Amino acid sequence: MGLCCSKPQNDGDDSGPDVEFAGANVHLITTKESWDEKLSEARRDGKIVVANFSASWCGPCRVIAPFYCELSEKHPSLMFLTVDVDELIELSTSWDIKATPTFFFLRDGQQFDKLVGANKPELQKKITAILDSAEPCKK
Repeated sequence: MGLCCSKPQNDGDDSGPDVEFAGANVHLITTKESWDEKLSEARRDGKIVVANFSASWCGPCRVIAPFYCELSEKHPSLMFLTVDVDELIELSTSWDIKATPTFFFLRDGQQFDKLVGANKPELQKKITAILDSAEPCKK
């Protein structure tokens, strides 16, 4: 169906309320090539990727999108991606998406954690744990 991330709105576009799914430091993935590019970039830069597989028609996706954008601004050391499951069906299928939103946490292109559902406290907790484990010991 429609794209989960807001694109520049055309005059006369009546697709409903404008919800920011991308923006801040969230990168909208619209092709398999851009997905591969971003994963390569993250690998090169030593960044952990947080990938949000969502859908424009999904209420919980729309609710957590602004929070996801906020997290991306607070944690620039991570790479935040958003994939619309309806736009990139093949990619979403390859990641075995059963519900939206589904968040994957990737290191060197490999999944090491996952969160299904729009659970703000749990998403925050996982990101905090990732950042804590990435910091060198201060002893």
